[in-house]
Parts: sequence; C-alpha cells; structure tokens
Amino acid sequence: MNFRRPQLTLPMSAPQTANNPAAVAPRIAWPAVLRETTIEVFTTMVGTAVTAPETENLPVQAQVTGMIGIAGPLSATLSIRCSLLSASQIVSQMLRVSVEEAAALKCDAVGEICNIVAGSFKAKIGLGEQCKLSLPTVLVGKNYQIRSPGKDHRIELSLIYLKEPIWIVLDIRP
Repeated sequence: MNFRRPQLTLPMSAPQTANNPAAVAPRIAWPAVLRETTIEVFTTMVGTAVTAPETENLPVQAQVTGMIGIAGPLSATLSIRCSLLSASQIVSQMLRVSVEEAAALKCDAVGEICNIVAGSFKAKIGLGEQCKLSLPTVLVGKNYQIRSPGKDHRIELSLIYLKEPIWIVLDIRP
C-alpha cells in the first residue's frame, strides 16, 4: 500500500518567497527550522508530538531509515532514522490500526513522513518550488551506515517519539 501525499497546511514561520533568493533563511537558522518542521509534521500527520531528549548525544541505533534527495539551490539528503517499533507505531497512529497490522506498512510510512518533512522544510527556508524532491528510499536492517559523499555540512537532531529515539539528519552538499 502506498500513501498519497496528503494536502496539509502547516504554519510557515519562514519567508514564503520561493522566487526571491534574498529571502532564503540563513543556514544558521536551519537546525531550528528542521526541528520545528519535524515536530509539526509528527503532530499533524502522526498525531503525536515529538520532544527533545534529556541528553543530546543519543547513540544512533536505527533499524529503519527513510531518505529523500533534495535537488536545486539546495543539494542535500534528508533522512529519518528509527527503530522497527517506532516505524510500526508511526503507521499505527497514522492509520489508526494496531501496531501488528501496521508492521507491513512501516517502510511506506517512514518514507512518506520523510517526504513531508523535506517538502515542508524546503518551503520554510524559502526554497519551496526551487528545489525538487526524489522518491523516498527506505533501508531496513541492523548494523548499517549511511554515507553521503561530498557533504559540506550536516544537521543532526535527536527527538523522542513515544519514548523511543528518532534521528533526523540533513546532509548538505556544496
């Protein structure tokens, strides 16, 4: 089952001037925009708020990773990493079904949440229509590493979703 991208209206705290490069938010503001965007997407689409962890340095132990490529004035890869349980819980809450019923759809849901976060983020920083998104790619397994060749800068966020850590990573290429 594939999810259709729902029409959603999220508050846009950054400039809504996709055709005005001067209105692009400075990179120093991007971590806060990414955090705000992720919180809004989880609250709106999943129905559960994500929160900041008590400690910032949570070790990454992801078993499911959704990735979206961003191309245009911003060349980057956005990824959302979580446990198998978190991925199933995301689907369960989105579709209002049991975690057991949701398990088969976990990849689609993580890919779609990643897609929505990436789309909302590029709009909030002022690059909305100037950047295009790839189709989501989702990895499932243990003991894997993701390397983004040629990355210039990385924004990493740890958040807590239903007592489980999730990680949001934006690898920006020059």
